[in-house]
Amino acid sequence: MQGIFIGTFLIGLREGLEATLIVSVIGAFLTRNGKSTRPMVLGVAFAVVISVAVGAGLDVLSASLPQRQQEMLETVIGAIAVVFVTSMIIWMNRNSFRMKGQLEREAAQAVNGGSVTALALMAFLAVLKEGFETAVFLLAAAQTAQGSRWYALFGGVTGIATAVAVGAGIYFGSLRLDLGRFFRITGIFLVFIAAGLVMSGLRTAHEAGWVDVGQRRVVDLSAVLGTKSVVGAVVTGMFGIPPDPRLVEVLGWLLYAIPVLVVFQWPAALAPGPAVKRRVTWSVAAGLATVAAAMAVLIPAGGSPGPGSTRTATTAGGTSVTATVRADGADRMLTVAGAGGQRVSLSPAGRQSVDGVDVDVWQNAVPTDPGVTTSPVGLAQLRTLAGGRLPVGLGTARTPGPFDARWSARTVYTVVTRGDDVVSAERASSRVATLSGGGLAGPKTVSVGGLAEDWATSPGDDQAIAAAMTQSTRDHAERTLWTIWLPTVLAVAALLVGIVAARSARTTDEREPRQHGESPTRDQISVA
Repeated sequence: MQGIFIGTFLIGLREGLEATLIVSVIGAFLTRNGKSTRPMVLGVAFAVVISVAVGAGLDVLSASLPQRQQEMLETVIGAIAVVFVTSMIIWMNRNSFRMKGQLEREAAQAVNGGSVTALALMAFLAVLKEGFETAVFLLAAAQTAQGSRWYALFGGVTGIATAVAVGAGIYFGSLRLDLGRFFRITGIFLVFIAAGLVMSGLRTAHEAGWVDVGQRRVVDLSAVLGTKSVVGAVVTGMFGIPPDPRLVEVLGWLLYAIPVLVVFQWPAALAPGPAVKRRVTWSVAAGLATVAAAMAVLIPAGGSPGPGSTRTATTAGGTSVTATVRADGADRMLTVAGAGGQRVSLSPAGRQSVDGVDVDVWQNAVPTDPGVTTSPVGLAQLRTLAGGRLPVGLGTARTPGPFDARWSARTVYTVVTRGDDVVSAERASSRVATLSGGGLAGPKTVSVGGLAEDWATSPGDDQAIAAAMTQSTRDHAERTLWTIWLPTVLAVAALLVGIVAARSARTTDEREPRQHGESPTRDQISVA
């Protein structure tokens, strides 16, 4: 709870401070020049109302959706929040040192032009932008906080209130703040908070059915990140790191946090020159592309063979048979070798989940020879046919027999497959006798066991195949992570870095003529 409070407090403080700085500078200029601040106040209030409405609307929408759609919406909101936080870090790193001076120049130009409405609109848009970003981020943090939603909201509101107090101090001239240092320090925390959102977004994406790869648990941190410990509250609540991180979540955290920290927290004193920076950027792009290609090509496919389309089964009489399943158009053809041999066409009977793996079920029910025609029949014979127990509703006291009997039987063939592999197969029959007389008030239908020709694959073998199938599915998903997903991410990163390098080279080429004393061309001259 403490951790989620601190995390949302920092977000509220950062976002709120950016908005209050803009509003305080605009308000100071309006007051200094004898202009009314009422339009600005109305614009700010309207922006706050819209931001609160956006957050409340998204929360209500999320709560009204079914569970899977809730996970989808939480994933989307988390992704948007990560983009917002990252863009805020980038913008503040580039503009925090000159933010106040730039705002003062723009405000002075608007006041000198007599455009108070323009300043009010500037304040409205600034508060609306920061308010919308804050609403989305607080909603994402509250959704990941589960039982600490109100702590997340309270932390955000407290951060915004603190930002307003700081803005008021700057407005009245009683407070001076080193914005560059402030935003650089808090930016480090925000990188880790956003990286935690990446992890929670990947978790909800898996629960929504979007991400099935890399779900192997990397480490168990439950002993360290207990819900009642301070460390657990800070690490889990503030930085969003779960006690059971999955492989894809750890990779997502590393792929986000490390590049952002390196790029945007690199000391200015160690910044390379344009030429060196361009070479390093091209080298990074080439390295990323090489690693992506190597992972896609060199990582072995792996995988173990399945049980195949033929399984051995045992009949009720102890005889071994083999069951083979082949595709027959949209159906399947079951061929049984042994016990008289059979060929049965199977139709789709739906899908099941075996240890988390989807399988297909094929069935066919056919009438069959009951194997007995005795009539009349006594209780002793019925007990023998039923496996040692009398059928329900019969007894020596009230229904001593013998009975007149009409016999029938029905056989159901059931095969479970995954692709061309047979997971399990069985033939199960139900023998029925319609009895009359022998003390019965009227005709009575009873089930009298199965047939000696019934067969089934070994339950132990079926369980072993299901376990191997589940492990194979997990291995395939993990190989997909390393051979498709991660190479794709690295390839996209290489492309983006290459674009940055190309733009840097073009900018440098345009500046070189003027650095050597040459006159710019007509196309290079812009009129202010």
